[in-house]
Amino acid sequence: MSLSLTLSARITGVQAGAADLGALEFEPNLAFVKALTSGTGANQADLIFADTRTLAASATEDLDLAGALADVFGATITMVEVVAILILADAGNTNNVVIGDSASPVPLFGGTNPTLAIKPGGMFMIVAPNASGQFAVGAGSTDKLKVANSAGGTGVSYSIVVVGRSA
Repeated sequence: MSLSLTLSARITGVQAGAADLGALEFEPNLAFVKALTSGTGANQADLIFADTRTLAASATEDLDLAGALADVFGATITMVEVVAILILADAGNTNNVVIGDSASPVPLFGGTNPTLAIKPGGMFMIVAPNASGQFAVGAGSTDKLKVANSAGGTGVSYSIVVVGRSA
């Protein structure tokens, strides 16, 4: 099975204002675009997990990146390195989608029990296409990506894509 994909993120816009002698416009344009080919080296990936998931009020789940998740074809995924993660929190959520702080956490954040809250309608993306990826996955020790609903009352939905390497 082969994999090819493009990772991208972009912010563009126009900021307008008035000055003494006329109008000014500033047009920031920052983009990241990276094509990956199939493989296990730099600028390559060979595994992808993608899903839309729902967590009940106050619920959590540990996504085991080393041997528990399946790809779209039903094959079990065992990631050794993670190249990219994209998480989109549904705009209709009332609560935040929180990532981090697992018993066997992937080394996504530094510190003790770190988490990141993704607000309703928000996103989180991290990419490292270099030879070692964003981080290594250690089966049984650093292989869980915890996702949690930040509060009670309502469930949350989110979409996730994790891109990785098998070696």
